Amino acid sequence: MHSTVLQIGLLWHVLAVVLSSIAIGYAIKRTPLNALLAEPRLQHLLFGAMALLMLTWTFRAGLSDGLSVHFLGITVLTLMFGWDLAILAGAVAMIGITILGIERWDMLAINIMAIVIVPTTITQAILKYVEHKYPPNFFTYLFLVAFIGAGISVASAGLTLAFVLGSSGVLSWTTIYQEYVILLPLIMFPEALLNGTLMTAVMVFHPDWIRTFDAEKYIDNQ
Repeated sequence: MHSTVLQIGLLWHVLAVVLSSIAIGYAIKRTPLNALLAEPRLQHLLFGAMALLMLTWTFRAGLSDGLSVHFLGITVLTLMFGWDLAILAGAVAMIGITILGIERWDMLAINIMAIVIVPTTITQAILKYVEHKYPPNFFTYLFLVAFIGAGISVASAGLTLAFVLGSSGVLSWTTIYQEYVILLPLIMFPEALLNGTLMTAVMVFHPDWIRTFDAEKYIDNQ
């Protein structure tokens, strides 16, 4: 991996830096800072989620150079804390595993773009679509957003990184297809199951922890 990632074109690095900077800047602007500072419990949850995310991202299976498979957890992060805090927490977690030497510094912006920003934004888009298209329902939220949304988000992250590697010539499109694309169902289902299970547990025992879930709207009024 160390020899191949350096072949990624400068244009991709610049684009990743620009997109990541815009997304992080907008997330900081949208962050409910007063609520965050006033709620120690929210701070503990957020910091705990970042630490857990870092730990989860350290366990991975390698494919071809530059591609790896690991649980993402971005859907849970986005649904619990919202798009803005999920972007910031994910970026901090990515910086953390980069400091630990698990990821390369020259891949930091691309990793934040592919592994954090893209799946977080995809999850947010799915949430907004489901809220607009369907009436409030506990099972709709859980199945369409937490379960299916998690599968789509992990696929979007991997495909984004694969597209960067493929378009830069680091990996051939045939290799990407044979070693990643055809394995997507095997990657998406465990991610969907993990996120769906976690969200179910939190929704049952601590629905007040989920920023995007209104228990009165989804449960009490049914």
